[in-house]
Amino acid sequence: MQQINKKAVKLNIIDEIEKTQKSITDLEELTKPISPENAIGRISRMDAINNKSVSEASLRQAREKMSKLKHALDRIEDDTFGICVQCKQPIPIGRIMLMPQSVKCVNCA
Repeated sequence: MQQINKKAVKLNIIDEIEKTQKSITDLEELTKPISPENAIGRISRMDAINNKSVSEASLRQAREKMSKLKHALDRIEDDTFGICVQCKQPIPIGRIMLMPQSVKCVNCA
């Protein structure tokens, strides 16, 4: 990958890390325990518990993405950055810009 592209990708990764961190913060707020003394109806409480479960799943995904983004940022200067780990072919720059944490090309993913 060209040096100019690596700078753009690095800025993109940093931007994605910031967005993901904000998302994690928001999701952590949504996954706080629902206290039983809240005066909400039984159906509303069940709905709140269901929404909390969905938010917890989203939080796990966001944390996994954050981990992968940090790993991508750590290895951006490596010669293997932008090379598919499976087929060893270059990953298209469009995919890297959309999903900087990706380590596989579209065909292998």
